[in-house]
Amino acid sequence: MADGKVLIIEDSASLALGYSAQLSEAGYDATWVGNLAEAREAMHAAEFDAALLDLQLPDGDGLSLLENRPANAPSFIVVTADGSLNRAITAMRSGAFDFLVKPVGGTRLLSTVEAAVANKKRKVEVEPVKARSDAGTFHGFIGQSPPMRSIYRTIEQVADSRAAVFVTGESGTGKEVTAEAIHLSSRRNNKAFVAINCGAIPENLLESELFGHVKGAFTGAVENRIGAAKAADGGTLFLDELCEMELKLQVKLLRFLQTGTIQRVGSAQAEPVDVRIVCATNRDPMREVAEGRFREDLFYRLNVIPIHLPPLRERGEDVLLLAERLSERIAREEGREDLKLSARSKAIIQSDPWPGNIRELQNVLRRAVVTASGSSIEIERGYPGAAPTRVLPFQQPEQPAVNDDVSLMPPTWADMSLAEIERHAIEAAISRCSGNVTKAASHLKVSASTLYRKMERWRAA
Repeated sequence: MADGKVLIIEDSASLALGYSAQLSEAGYDATWVGNLAEAREAMHAAEFDAALLDLQLPDGDGLSLLENRPANAPSFIVVTADGSLNRAITAMRSGAFDFLVKPVGGTRLLSTVEAAVANKKRKVEVEPVKARSDAGTFHGFIGQSPPMRSIYRTIEQVADSRAAVFVTGESGTGKEVTAEAIHLSSRRNNKAFVAINCGAIPENLLESELFGHVKGAFTGAVENRIGAAKAADGGTLFLDELCEMELKLQVKLLRFLQTGTIQRVGSAQAEPVDVRIVCATNRDPMREVAEGRFREDLFYRLNVIPIHLPPLRERGEDVLLLAERLSERIAREEGREDLKLSARSKAIIQSDPWPGNIRELQNVLRRAVVTASGSSIEIERGYPGAAPTRVLPFQQPEQPAVNDDVSLMPPTWADMSLAEIERHAIEAAISRCSGNVTKAASHLKVSASTLYRKMERWRAA
């Protein structure tokens, strides 16, 4: 049986009695009040672990309880109608633990209250551990510029909330590092952190990867499998490149967020899951919504705590600090601890706009360390292997349409695999863009992270 005191702040008697019955049956000590004045009086007379808070109350706005709550206040769970979803998000940013949309399912109600009660009790027992280990670092981040210090403060403030976090920023700015920092700063850090790249998994497999499947659900499903959401139960689920998710799956993700349950592919059984959602994209999510590629209701459900990562060119002296720390680490990994950045390299690093951000800087440094012939790290800009004078398939005159007769194919394509053709096309695009991977990705209509992953595989091969 559960244990904890819950305050129900709701002016609808029928809803309040329903909540009270479910909570009492689960073992909670539930108290019902119908307005703000009674709520303040109840919280003054007794200490509660959690509170269900309706925003529309007879004597005022429920948000006022959040804005003026005492230090020993309960973990507030806002219960709202669909029409006041934006106000619920405002409540989350004001310090609410979570929010539920009416009508509230019994499983969702109990799982949320359980998490809220546990959150209040943990706050009493222990203070969170601060994340900084030394000057200029924060849970995987390197940097001490004002924009980054602001992000560190935001992460610390929201770490223990259940609110979804939406991270935006250019490719290579550290969106997954942000998600990991949120997880490590939270009291969920003893549970799993699970990352799933929504742009790297085929549409027909993504639902199974996310929610799992049962044996025999589809061809190739030879055993039961839990998905990423279940694997992250109690911890954090990071959904990268979210705006590349197909609309049909967005509907199922929204249902998961609203109900707190998953349904494996091929199963009719709903399973409760308690995860903190952090998602990320390098696209403009508002533009994706406006152009119909991303559901507006899903965006508002996820964009409770927005975090925008600045590009490296806007981080001032962080770029040199990053370069020095990364070059030291890479040199150790490559067994070249004696290598140091030359003065020329430092000047180039500080003057370059780094369109690929930290990922591009890291790749350039690794290449310089691996190819270093002396005691200094000398970096060169541009992508090696993308020779401007190289004759590539699409640079030739237009050829007849391809059919079953391979003799009609361009001669340079005839003996090439699809992977080889793809590599030639990518290298040529990067060459045309003077080594700018982000610009090349834009021309090829793919994300820059996709090109960087392919380049890493080619380098490792």
